[in-house]
Amino acid sequence: MVFWKSILVLHLLAMTFFVGGQLFLAAIIVPVNRAMPDPERLRAVARRFGEGTIAAIAIAVITGTMLASHENRWSDFALQLKLGFVALVGVLIWWHMKRPGNHVLEGAIFVVSLIIVWLGVTLVLD
Repeated sequence: MVFWKSILVLHLLAMTFFVGGQLFLAAIIVPVNRAMPDPERLRAVARRFGEGTIAAIAIAVITGTMLASHENRWSDFALQLKLGFVALVGVLIWWHMKRPGNHVLEGAIFVVSLIIVWLGVTLVLD
């Protein structure tokens, strides 16, 4: 029981890093950079966040797979929907890496990430 609660906590921490980091970038870093432009520093922050994001996504995928298997939830509609949005956010992140100046993608990634969190909460409370 404690093991699976720990796996769930790791899963939630990974998502918190991913979504919280996006919120921090949007609410703090971008406005500060607009007031005091420093493209090199902004790229360094984004690169560092990207590295952390890769680790967070890997942890979320591993722990999510473990939880879905343990709870036999693979056929659950909410999980299937969540996985679809996870795939969509992956495509959006890849697209954003190719076109970093496209700020609409940043917003789309954040909105889709919030949907993923909402679906995840739905699964835990179900």
